[in-house]
Parts: sequence; C-alpha cells; structure tokens
Amino acid sequence: MERIYVIPLRSAKHGPSSKAAPRAIKLIRKFLSRHMKVEDEKIWIDSSVNELIWSRGKYKVPSKIRVRAVRFDDGVVEVSLPEVEFRSFREEIKAAKEAKKPILKKAEEKPEEGAAGEEEAEEEKEKPEEKKEEIAEEVKEEVEEKKAEEVEKQPEAKESKEHEEGEEVEKLAEGEEIKEEKRPEKVEETKKEEK
Repeated sequence: MERIYVIPLRSAKHGPSSKAAPRAIKLIRKFLSRHMKVEDEKIWIDSSVNELIWSRGKYKVPSKIRVRAVRFDDGVVEVSLPEVEFRSFREEIKAAKEAKKPILKKAEEKPEEGAAGEEEAEEEKEKPEEKKEEIAEEVKEEVEEKKAEEVEKQPEAKESKEHEEGEEVEKLAEGEEIKEEKRPEKVEETKKEEK
C-alpha cells in the first residue's frame, strides 16, 4: 500500500529550539504510525527525508513536509520523498548483509568421504604429533647446549665425573653392586653415549 501524506511539523518548533530536528523526526514517526496503523519501530525513514529536515540545521525545521509512505506485507513502512525515485532501501540493506562475509568466523572445510578424505584427516591428526616431536627435539638441544656451557665453565668437574663413571664401569665388570642413587644416572648417561 502506497500513500502520499503532508505532515505538519509546526509543533516541533515549540520548546527548546536545539531539539527541533529530533522532535520533527519523532513527529513523522508518530503521524505515520497512526495513519498507516503500524508500530513506531517498523517505520523506516529514508535519508532523503532526514536530509530535508536537517537542511537548515537543527534549530529551523520546515513547517510541513510531503512524504511517500509504502507499507509492505510484513508491516514495515518505508518513508521517502515523493520527488525521489522510489527504491526499497530495506531490500538493499538485506542484500548487503547477505553479501558480507563474517570477519571472525572461518568456513570449516569438511574432508571428502572416501580414501582421499580419510588420508587428509589422518594427516591433520599427525601434524600436532609432529609439532610435539619437533618441540621435544628443540628442548633436548637446548638442554645439551646448557650442559656443554656448564662443562666449559667447570672442566675439573667434568674430569671428576668421568673418573667416577670409570670406577662404576669397573665395579659392574667385577660384579659388585652400585648404590641405588647412582644407578639411574648411569642408565641415562649410557643412553646419551649411544646416541
């Protein structure tokens, strides 16, 4: 349903003049909600109407305004100037929203079913494990570097450790028992030497 109305805005001029333009917009909404039988929230005012109200500033609004009101089936009323060619800006806004891509959400691609899809899924599962292994190797290298630095700082301590290790090896060869405290260290050191 489309109608053309002449809306009186003289009452917008009563009261503080600094609020004349916002009052005029409220009057337009109130007038159209009464005549088109819809709620105030369902009235969409085109920018051309808004620009005409604010054309002389917020203090001096026009005494009356001529508008075209179009009511759609869903109860929304679009208001524009009759001189301006009618185009439904509500539909343009919907099209623009549908065309926009969300900024934060990424589209998740599901792997194809079948052999190719299973292989891709397995590769994705292996990637975190590979990363863990790489990190573990890097940590080991850092620890070895720190030990090498300590050894350079204390060459005498290194010689005494080698001497103690040599004695333990001799005891093992003879069949003597080693204290429980030193046994785990010996196992770790022999593993490092093998690598």
